[in-house]
Amino acid sequence: MKKTGFAVLILATGFSFGAVQVNAQGPAGVGATQAASSSSSGSHSMNPIKWIKKDKSSSNAAPTTDQNKRLTALLQQNGVLPKDGDVSSSCSVFKNVSDCVAALHASHNVGVDFNCVRADVTGVQTSADLSGCKGPVGDKAVSLQDALKRLKPEVDAKTEAKNAEKQAKDDLKEVGA
Repeated sequence: MKKTGFAVLILATGFSFGAVQVNAQGPAGVGATQAASSSSSGSHSMNPIKWIKKDKSSSNAAPTTDQNKRLTALLQQNGVLPKDGDVSSSCSVFKNVSDCVAALHASHNVGVDFNCVRADVTGVQTSADLSGCKGPVGDKAVSLQDALKRLKPEVDAKTEAKNAEKQAKDDLKEVGA
């Protein structure tokens, strides 16, 4: 009899604690619509991707035709682009115009064929002659620094790449791209 009474006491206690927890939560749906509407109308998104401030820089955007013409004229004037070349055809395989202009400056500054640099940086082989390039050219895309290091090992590739990227940024800023 003692065992049965003890078991009943434990079950009764368990049920009473369980009922208290259920009652504390309230019936299903009470306040749920209010909570859902207040959280969705808040100014803070729960998506962490939206927390990151995006740079409004237009250096990655494709320049307009007028900006292309001004950039071509500027690069030709500085001797970076050949007189018969233009930015749109030279940069067609690049994802960003800024990367292309940096590659043009780097090849000009270091004295390496632009076609070799373009093939290394993009990983895309065009119909251009790459026979004068050193090493495996265009197998896969590499950074501008790695491309310069591969094509002309005696130069300080890191400094040259940073210098070319700064020149490209300045040129794009000058033409408004």
